[in-house]
Amino acid sequence: MLRITQVDAFTNRPFAGNPAAVCILPKAAEPAWMQNVAREMNLAETAFLVRRPDGYDLRWFTPAVEVDLCGHATLASAHVLWEERHLPSTTQARFYTKSGLLTADRRDAWIELDFPATPASPAPPPEGLIEALGIKPRFVGRSRFDFLVEVTDEPTVRGLEPDFGALTRVAARGVIVTSRANGDMQYDFVSRFFAPQSGVPEDPVTGSAHCALAPYWCEKLGKTSLTGYQASARGGIVRVRIDGQRVRLAGQAVTVLRGELAVDKIAS
Repeated sequence: MLRITQVDAFTNRPFAGNPAAVCILPKAAEPAWMQNVAREMNLAETAFLVRRPDGYDLRWFTPAVEVDLCGHATLASAHVLWEERHLPSTTQARFYTKSGLLTADRRDAWIELDFPATPASPAPPPEGLIEALGIKPRFVGRSRFDFLVEVTDEPTVRGLEPDFGALTRVAARGVIVTSRANGDMQYDFVSRFFAPQSGVPEDPVTGSAHCALAPYWCEKLGKTSLTGYQASARGGIVRVRIDGQRVRLAGQAVTVLRGELAVDKIAS
């Protein structure tokens, strides 16, 4: 039987942050089989790992699609590798993915990920986007994966009630809505992330969205290191640091569930 571990990522307490399932496979599996498992888990992301000599192959699936980059499930994967002693706690976790080599390192109680920056360039909003969000934007941009929309203030971000049906027609993985934080010294900016196009109406905490948020806010605020708060119902904190064309994302994680997948075999 295969073990599946559920981890709450970008938080230090259970039932907050973003839950991800992590499954370490003995061999590569068919995408359709992994998609079925992800649909069964019904979390924002399920991560599948296969050992290789110098790290792990890593793939991520929402309940609806495979994605090219996922921060919280990578954080959860590293957490599981160290906690379940697949790797010594002092050894870097190395992941081979559709977005290239990603790494994770322990930093005391935090885990730091090394991800590619995906800055957003100014772009006209696609038809229906602004109406679906019900806001007046300060900025609209397009990153490799998502639209990024800045609004006037934190209460606007927190109070958003998007039209998810309309958002599914936006041609992008998802939509990031963000603003500067309202003077709270614990974080510099806030955000929310909506991805009904990918089968996730609102993602609780989105590490990969911070690959666009980090360069945007670091340039705007004149800093190289910031702290972001994703203001979903569960909420979570992501520390970001610009490192050339890369972004360092730091978060915490806690295991909440361990189980076994009772299947006869892995489809491969």
